[in-house]
Amino acid sequence: MNKIDYDKVMQSMLSAHAGERLLLHCCCAPCSSYCLETVAPILKTTVFFYNPNLDTEAEYEKRKREQIRFLGETGLADFLDCDYAAEDYLAAVAGLEGEKEGGARCTKCFALRLRRTAEEAKARGYDLFATTLTLSPLKDAARINAIGLALSEELGIGYLPSDFKKRGGYLRSLELSRAHELYRQNYCGCKFSKR
Repeated sequence: MNKIDYDKVMQSMLSAHAGERLLLHCCCAPCSSYCLETVAPILKTTVFFYNPNLDTEAEYEKRKREQIRFLGETGLADFLDCDYAAEDYLAAVAGLEGEKEGGARCTKCFALRLRRTAEEAKARGYDLFATTLTLSPLKDAARINAIGLALSEELGIGYLPSDFKKRGGYLRSLELSRAHELYRQNYCGCKFSKR
């Protein structure tokens, strides 16, 4: 079975969709940094901050403030916030609390956040939706993109596949985080990943 080169797919789609509107789900400012550097010069991008998986409201607010600060410093994108809704996440992963990191619980979390992003994108007239989650070397881009593509078909909204860790993306995000002195957490966000 041939692996799909999602970075190559993304590069091709960026050219084909230049000037269109993208709703980009972002988990935090450090992860968004390289992703925005890549897509924002080509697509009219809005950051969508929907992260009910974060273990506390204080962590949610801290990451949100950093995201807003980074956007203010760079002007790369607009910002669209959601209220902190931990109950959404806990309902989605009920029964999977004991799963290992990267397993079925994470798949449910990816699906929850991507579905909300796709629904918002469609409701607000965006052309495409995407996520920064593929930047992390610890996250499976193929699984994330399979979810995004299925939602695209189900909801009738374009999806921009990605593998932002390619072409040095993760390392560039570290450079940008240092340059902008961004708060960089040492866990994905949920209380299960923290342990």
